Amino acid sequence: MQQTFYEDYKYSMQDVNRIYVGCKYTFEELLEAEDISFKFRMIMQRYMLPEANPEDTLETHLYYLLPESFLVKIYKQMKAKVRVNLLEEKRRLFAAGPGEDEGKPAQGKQYVTRMLSIEQLAAIMPSEKEKKGIVVQELSVSKLALTGM
Repeated sequence: MQQTFYEDYKYSMQDVNRIYVGCKYTFEELLEAEDISFKFRMIMQRYMLPEANPEDTLETHLYYLLPESFLVKIYKQMKAKVRVNLLEEKRRLFAAGPGEDEGKPAQGKQYVTRMLSIEQLAAIMPSEKEKKGIVVQELSVSKLALTGM
């Protein structure tokens, strides 16, 4: 039997001012990944890990983050943003054509990608996240904010 591993959304990238980390990493994998910034891993180990299980994914951690948590303040200090997918009603791209009902919205739902601040994500209760079909994809933090911590 061949065992396969789910590797989508397990990545890290950097540009001039931000670090992007895929949210399928567990904290244990995150701390061992050499391609992720040392300072980012140190902050994760020092502040996030004591309040999380090493087998938890970053996605689960962010999904259930409470607004009054001290961790929200740390993420805010790092100027963290979270890329999420969520279900929304389809929007019409063009005005209604001849013979179409103008007030009628487009039928169906579609997933759209949004960037949310950590405060915006934490403010949404888990039950509401479930209703909206929110899937956490990526965490991005400011390099400048990391150096100041």
